[in-house]
Amino acid sequence: MSAKTPISTAPTDGSKVTVYWTDRDGQENESVAQYRSLDRLKAAGGQWDESDEGWWAYVDSDTQKRIVPHSWAAPGGDDDDE
Repeated sequence: MSAKTPISTAPTDGSKVTVYWTDRDGQENESVAQYRSLDRLKAAGGQWDESDEGWWAYVDSDTQKRIVPHSWAAPGGDDDDE
C-alpha cells in the first residue's frame, strides 16, 4: 500500500483514487472515490449546485455519497510485491 498523503494533493480530474475519511460516528473509512466538479456534475444532467461539488464514493453497492476525505493513496507502491 502506498503512503497516505494530504487530500489537497489528490487529482481532481475525475480519476478514481483510494481516499480515507471519517464518518459522523467517528469510524475511519477507506473508499475508492472520485472528485466531481460542478461542471462535470451539470454535464451529467440533473440539478446541481456548488454544495454538490467534491469527493463522491459508493457507501454500498447502490448508494453514492459526497464525502470529505482527509487523505488519499496513489495506486501502486513498493510494498505490494508480496
